[in-house]
Amino acid sequence: MSLDLHGDLVDLTRAVCDIPSVSGDERALADAVEVALRACPHLEVLRDGDAVVARTHLGRAERVVVAGHLDTVPLAGNLPSELRDGPDGPEVWGRGTVDMKAGVAVQLALAARLSEPTRDVTWVFYDQEEVASERNGLGRLVAHHPEWLAADFAVLGEPTAAGIEGGCNGTLRVEVRVPGTAAHSARSWLGVNAVHGAAPVLATLAAYAPRSVEVDGLTYREGLNAVGIRGGIAGNVIPDECVVTVNYRFAPAWSEAQALEHVREVFAGHEVTVTDSAPGARPGLTHPAAARFAAVVGDLTGRPPTAKLGWTDVARFATLGVPAVNFGPGDPNLAHADDERCPVAHLAACFDGLRAWLTS
Repeated sequence: MSLDLHGDLVDLTRAVCDIPSVSGDERALADAVEVALRACPHLEVLRDGDAVVARTHLGRAERVVVAGHLDTVPLAGNLPSELRDGPDGPEVWGRGTVDMKAGVAVQLALAARLSEPTRDVTWVFYDQEEVASERNGLGRLVAHHPEWLAADFAVLGEPTAAGIEGGCNGTLRVEVRVPGTAAHSARSWLGVNAVHGAAPVLATLAAYAPRSVEVDGLTYREGLNAVGIRGGIAGNVIPDECVVTVNYRFAPAWSEAQALEHVREVFAGHEVTVTDSAPGARPGLTHPAAARFAAVVGDLTGRPPTAKLGWTDVARFATLGVPAVNFGPGDPNLAHADDERCPVAHLAACFDGLRAWLTS
């Protein structure tokens, strides 16, 4: 399928959504994006796997990155896309409309139309964001081609309901192990039930009061939650081990090491093993380039920046020393939902906001 980058933005959004691109199967969409961008004479187009990068070379004093991922979570019978009436106007329905192909469509339309932006722009479209961190296409670009991502500031088009969300929380996943002693369940007094022994761990989690932490003027709400539990090998055996998987979403005021220290303190006396960890990102809104973006977009939307409570790839830009914010169409509460849908008004607001900033 070909993509018309100069046509109607709603039609472009639906065309991007209607090319299925579940994580690991982005090739068809990446091909379509590459072909469409190569038709723009003002852009240099680069490719690594199923990640496509297009950039201007106008000699501007500032370079910015505008990035978005091409992949989605698995389909749920919600393609092809549909245009339906919503309570506040028309909405595009279908997988990826929120997370985050509406944002990708906005990027593509602007990349094609802005041949003379006031800042040099690097447009990044990458693969495999919705799966394990080691497969992330942006992470691959950071590792293999960091020079492609060099910039003064970055905008990630993750869904924010067309508002600016600064930085992001970090995320830490651990396994808390509770030991026991196996025995036949008919002679349970000969064993120690590890599942029963996990009760204090669960009680600690149920009683935990998450912190709200202010970072650079934005308030990040933390969370510490059990996200899985396993124990037992058979219906007639007393479990000799129970493992509670815990996810800690921590404010970007803390490092990964500080986050782990806090979790170990909460579960003092238990074996705690890290299975996944990613740092947060401070808002960075005090950086001059970020402040200019917030001023231009804020004037249009009338909405002050807020904190991004989930983890996003702005953290990858932070590791490169590039301040970054999230700004994209779609209600993040509808990401991955079977009834995923994006208001057309969000498309227009993000298109207008980014265009105003890139031409100001």
